[in-house]
Amino acid sequence: MKRKIYDKLLQWKQESRGEVALLIEGARRIGKSFIVEEFAKKEYSSYLLVDFSIASSIVFEFFKLYSDDLDTLLSNLELYYKKRLTPRKQKGTEAKSLIIFDEIQFCPQARSLIKHFVADGRYDYIETGSLISIKKNVKNIMLPSEERAIEMYPMDFEEFLWALGDEMMMPFIRKKFEAHQPMGEFHRRAMDYFREYLIVGGMPQVVKKYVETKDFSKVEPIKRDILSLYRNDIQKYTDNQETKVVAIFDEIPGQLQKHEKKFRLSVFGESARMRDYSNAFFWLSDAKIINCCYNSTEPSIGLKLNEERTTLKCYMGDTGLLISHAFDERGIVTEEIYQKLKFGKLEVNGGMLIENIVAQMLKAAEHKLYFFSKNSEVKEDRMEIDFLIAKSTITLRHNISPIEVKSGSKYTLSSLRKCIEKYGRQITTPYVIHDKDLKEEDGITYIPFYMTPLL
Repeated sequence: MKRKIYDKLLQWKQESRGEVALLIEGARRIGKSFIVEEFAKKEYSSYLLVDFSIASSIVFEFFKLYSDDLDTLLSNLELYYKKRLTPRKQKGTEAKSLIIFDEIQFCPQARSLIKHFVADGRYDYIETGSLISIKKNVKNIMLPSEERAIEMYPMDFEEFLWALGDEMMMPFIRKKFEAHQPMGEFHRRAMDYFREYLIVGGMPQVVKKYVETKDFSKVEPIKRDILSLYRNDIQKYTDNQETKVVAIFDEIPGQLQKHEKKFRLSVFGESARMRDYSNAFFWLSDAKIINCCYNSTEPSIGLKLNEERTTLKCYMGDTGLLISHAFDERGIVTEEIYQKLKFGKLEVNGGMLIENIVAQMLKAAEHKLYFFSKNSEVKEDRMEIDFLIAKSTITLRHNISPIEVKSGSKYTLSSLRKCIEKYGRQITTPYVIHDKDLKEEDGITYIPFYMTPLL
């Protein structure tokens, strides 16, 4: 299936000319290995794939024994994998061959040699992995500066449309968004697509099965397999954090079901503190299983400068998985729930799913996730804004847009209006994301859910 990251790989190949290796980080089962191998087949005359998740002890020994002898190390890899590679003719030219280090986190020694592989200059190098930053995977190695990292996400809404065979809808949505015009008669069709995306999610295996069958019940076992894989990873790789990581993972649906959706550690006991759980949150975030959204204490330029890391919202990285995770009383999501989601009739849990997928869409659009929460004894100063995003263009005002997400047809905008009144000189366009068509009213832009990726 067509993925946008392919263009980034192509840009890296053409621009870097072997001066840096590429590191692709992302959750398990989002298609990292597949897209990199497809890229290797199409863009190089030959390639060699080392998958450290299944590599034999012999391969690991190569990297230990010959770390100071790249000639022997590379020759041994060619011999072991029965692949003949073609060296670069000279530095600064495009490479003929690519070496892929898949699941690089399992072999820190290989990652520590990237600096020397790049300096050697014979081939291009791509690494893939998750859990790249946890202490166990970087202990006793020097992280290579000759490494460019990019993040890969589940399939976004446009990629989902491509998989369904519709390459016309998203350009039309983009055209209407940029012109500040409503979708008109095409709004309903776009919303139908959006609800399909909400249910199916963006995990490639799941999307592929849905494209083949158009049956929500057929994708459910695949989603549950992925959730089981995540649980197994937690059991295997969290060291002494297993209990806390599992506790957070299991609590995500319950926390998102609350009105404010801030993660309350008190559910784990009155004495629970963020300092005790920060490593567990970091593990889930580094595994790309969750998207953390932190409180920024002021909606002004430099959101990170005002970041309060002790207050956060915790979203699942993929909303399709969240549905299977949340509605698992009998081990499977019922057809009735799918039907209610499809037609926008799920009243009780709809808000958490909509806010989660908005977070997922914003993350895929490469926004860092922040929200704004201000408690005050003065009622006029109390406000909760679902998301704050930094716009790419900076004007005389700050480049921050406040966003409110509304899943139902009846809602108030008291917090957003307070924010506009108090911080109007600092913010740019305020948005309400809802299930209706685009409109502009009282200085607020209302957009349908499916336009979120364009923010």
